[in-house]
Amino acid sequence: MLIHYQPPLSPYLDIRYQDNDILVLNKPSGLLSVPGKAPEHQDSLSLRVQRVFPQARVVHRLDMATSGLLVMAMHLPAQRQLNQQFAARQVQKRYVAWLDGLLTDCAGTIAVPLICDWPNRPKQKVCFITGKQACTHFQLLEQTKDASKVWLFPITGRSHQLRVHMQWLGHPIIGDKFYASQAVTSQQRLLLHAEYLQFHHPMTNEQVSFTLTADF
Repeated sequence: MLIHYQPPLSPYLDIRYQDNDILVLNKPSGLLSVPGKAPEHQDSLSLRVQRVFPQARVVHRLDMATSGLLVMAMHLPAQRQLNQQFAARQVQKRYVAWLDGLLTDCAGTIAVPLICDWPNRPKQKVCFITGKQACTHFQLLEQTKDASKVWLFPITGRSHQLRVHMQWLGHPIIGDKFYASQAVTSQQRLLLHAEYLQFHHPMTNEQVSFTLTADF
């Protein structure tokens, strides 16, 4: 359940690329990718886009607390083709995040299965019995005295995957109000940003890529 949902209004809609087939957008932290079930949770990136482009279609999502690049299709054939790329794990995604604590490894892989923590939904949890396969690569970029900046490369696309995998690693993402201790949530927002997206254009098959620097 979302509590005190107050999505940002400025910028209301940040389009980074547009043609007849796709839209690439910058979703701000605090805005849902798609409408929630409750009336007060209807405001979302997809709803804002569809007020301008009624034919636009959802392809994938980012967590409400995550910012960054998201692609939408402008018609059904484009949506189908992009969905196939995501399902086949042909889309390259890179996130940047600040983690609590100092990583001892410069790079690594986390491959632990995830499942919905049903009594505490929408939280997810690690479960080796009934969980679904989930895999994340990480690479250390820099460190301060008590935090580590990393690149995160999700191979699968489970809900809250990066957040739960970093918690499992022992270094939750700073600002994570679901999976970090209260001492780590002093930041106003989750320090997780989808900064790079690469895929094949659904109509031309040309490889396209987009980069967007985080504002933290």
